[in-house]
Amino acid sequence: MTDLSLKRRSALLSFGAVAAAVAMPRLARAVQATPPSDSIYRLQATLVDQDGKEFQLASLQGTPVLASMFYTSCEMVCPMIFETVHSTLRALPPAERSAMRMLMVSFDPPRDTPAVLKKYAEVHGCDGQWLLARGDEATARKVAAVLNIQYRRLTNGEFNHSTKIAVLDRQGRIAAQSGKLAAADPVLLNAVHKLFPA
Repeated sequence: MTDLSLKRRSALLSFGAVAAAVAMPRLARAVQATPPSDSIYRLQATLVDQDGKEFQLASLQGTPVLASMFYTSCEMVCPMIFETVHSTLRALPPAERSAMRMLMVSFDPPRDTPAVLKKYAEVHGCDGQWLLARGDEATARKVAAVLNIQYRRLTNGEFNHSTKIAVLDRQGRIAAQSGKLAAADPVLLNAVHKLFPA
């Protein structure tokens, strides 16, 4: 290789490094851009996952999400919510399934500690794509409000609650929502498909 070729190659490498350095902040700004006005990620919510790791709700921006709420001591409806999410995932093509995240937020934070959430995740076959999360009670109320989920604590410590599962687009907007349990709802499946244009 001639001296001239070496100089050109060196210049190209230097230019590439500069271009990458310039592009990285732009990419970071794109990921951290302010969510649209109808995004649930507008909510300032700090949560803790089943591994005890703190995260911001808005950190899920950029990824399609299946989201719902539950509490671990629920013996009937909440396990069905998890099974419905699993059924929905199984009904998706592999490429779509592998790109999804699942966010399940507890509305019983006093009892649903990270250790309890971790055990629940293991029992219900939730892998690394799943976030089982808790916040304080005020945060749980705010998350419920943006997900259109209603709940109330009963005198025996249990809850009456709605059973909605939402599909969130990459910017945190609700693309579809369903209250059907057990089998995958075509409404949710179609909403996910639309997030992956051919």
